[in-house]
Amino acid sequence: MKDLKITRVFDAPKELVFKAWTDPELAKKWWGPEHFTSPEIKIDLRVGGKYLLCMRGKPGPDMPETDFWSTGTYKEIIPNEKIVVLDSFSDKDGNVVPPTEYGMPETFPIESEIIITFKSLDDDKTEMTLYYPSIEGIEGEMLKNMTLGWNQSFDKLSAAVKEGK
Repeated sequence: MKDLKITRVFDAPKELVFKAWTDPELAKKWWGPEHFTSPEIKIDLRVGGKYLLCMRGKPGPDMPETDFWSTGTYKEIIPNEKIVVLDSFSDKDGNVVPPTEYGMPETFPIESEIIITFKSLDDDKTEMTLYYPSIEGIEGEMLKNMTLGWNQSFDKLSAAVKEGK
């Protein structure tokens, strides 16, 4: 079984980095890779609660403006410590749709577990780890792009929490 783990250190206290995942207005400032915005984010932060996120790709010469929706259910929440979600592609109403609707291959999983942990470091810094325990069906160029997209999002997260200090 393959997995994916990305660990980053942010120049902000873990309470603020956690809030960036749980406050819709703050999440809008960083969610999505470079050249993407997030015009709509709804978060019902409780075990069994759901989120609905819109990631909007900026139009280019060969690409129209495109919205990518995702939804998820919170499985575990330990404030300022850990978030566990089941994540899926969705339509704008939060209904789960096959990843193929967004151009993903048929091997792409309908649902992925994501674990995000937050650890305080000295000097008001936070070590955050994003972990997919299984990425079966995501490999090669797709895995490379997924990793790149998360890292670009975390670059934006870094700027957002610096601004929010």
